[in-house]
Amino acid sequence: MASKEITAWDAGRHPDMNQQKRLLAMLGDKLPDGANPILHSDMGWQYQHPWWRKELERLNIRQSMSRKGNCLDNAATEQVFGHLKDEFYRGREFDSYEQFKSELDAYIIHWNTKRRQIRLEGHTPEEYRSMSLAA
Repeated sequence: MASKEITAWDAGRHPDMNQQKRLLAMLGDKLPDGANPILHSDMGWQYQHPWWRKELERLNIRQSMSRKGNCLDNAATEQVFGHLKDEFYRGREFDSYEQFKSELDAYIIHWNTKRRQIRLEGHTPEEYRSMSLAA
């Protein structure tokens, strides 16, 4: 949340548990030893699924779901998602799902490694995280 880095993502044609499994596998591979992160999500069926909740517990991830009318615990995620929609998606059309997925992956890598942000003291999310871990 502090670095605004997108640490795990997955796009699929339809939301299903396989997508959620891919997402948590990607996230689990990136968690440093001893990490106790909070994962913010909405209250969708997949985030209430027993498998999802057990896997979060196994990974030592605390679940936070925004309640209706209260988005404060999800504000950082929504801010990043808003930028993604404005800078990558809004007003665009894609010739295929494959083009969309490829360009989305490239945008997220750009976001993490190239896009400098004022709130991160002019650093990229990746640079800011690295500086925070070194301190």
